[in-house]
Amino acid sequence: MQLKQSLIIAVTIGFLSVTAWELYWRSQGHHPNIDDNKNLWANQRAKLENSQENTVAIIGSSRILYDLQLDIWKTETNTDPVMLATQGASPIPVFKDIVDNTDFSGTLLVGVTPPLLFATTYPEAEFMKRSQTLVDYYYNRTYAQRINHKLSVPLQKSLAFIRDGDENWDSDVDLKTLLKNLNPDERGGPIYPPFNNFEDITLERHMKMTKRMENDTAYANTVKKVWTAILSGDHPPPDKDGTIAAFSELAKKFKARGGNLILIRCPSSGLFQMVESKGFPREAFWNVLVEQSGAKAYNYLDYPQFQNLFLPEWSHLALKDAQFFTRELIKIMKSDGALTNYNTN
Repeated sequence: MQLKQSLIIAVTIGFLSVTAWELYWRSQGHHPNIDDNKNLWANQRAKLENSQENTVAIIGSSRILYDLQLDIWKTETNTDPVMLATQGASPIPVFKDIVDNTDFSGTLLVGVTPPLLFATTYPEAEFMKRSQTLVDYYYNRTYAQRINHKLSVPLQKSLAFIRDGDENWDSDVDLKTLLKNLNPDERGGPIYPPFNNFEDITLERHMKMTKRMENDTAYANTVKKVWTAILSGDHPPPDKDGTIAAFSELAKKFKARGGNLILIRCPSSGLFQMVESKGFPREAFWNVLVEQSGAKAYNYLDYPQFQNLFLPEWSHLALKDAQFFTRELIKIMKSDGALTNYNTN
């Protein structure tokens, strides 16, 4: 009898504790959210195993992940795009996987973020490893990992304090992050600006910038401080020749089997635009990549309607402008004949 009472008391206390913890974080502005992680990426990658001629795949880094809105793409082209862009990473490992390990010959959109694409092809470099890790996980994931992810999704959708993400956002509320953000003394080393989350994502990896990032200037400035710290640091010179050669070789193979390759340079502003224009001048990087890869190419700098769009933290479009960018870009590509076998209404 005492064991039964103890069980009831324990369950009651546990339930009340979880409820109080959840209500607290919701009062702080947090809400349930799917985490962008390796499982979401792997589920999308699997779609290329049985792709059709009119399948569209998207690779690159976080700019094209945020800036191309999948719901608008689906409406305007009557296709479901496969989103394989990776935050903070080079697209080359994913491109290589598609070329070497699939028969995919549809349309491949490649987001070009100069500091990431042109950085290096060295496998152990962070930009390369972030992409390669996802590719490796796709091939090595176990059934237990797949089941665990499926079971975690309802919890992620229901509870604000649950997370299953691969990124270490400072605004996360898991125990590890909360302990990390306790004010350390000077012996803990330098204190870097907090890198706060500004994403909402679906199971199809349809990414949207949060309203808080758009409307809260102080919050957006925390991310700008991170970008400033990163861009102001010492970095090795870009491997322009090596990266362009590696990308162009993959492009040649992909196009030879009938693939439709399209390069997209998404907008940047502020410090990012200044660093990219000086460190990766268009004539020496973008133009050479386009010429040697033989790909169709669209650079936001070439279109008046893409100037002065709102990028709250210099690198990713606010939702309304991302929707505009997607819709206009589709119109441009259709008028050029870059999109074939798609709805042209």
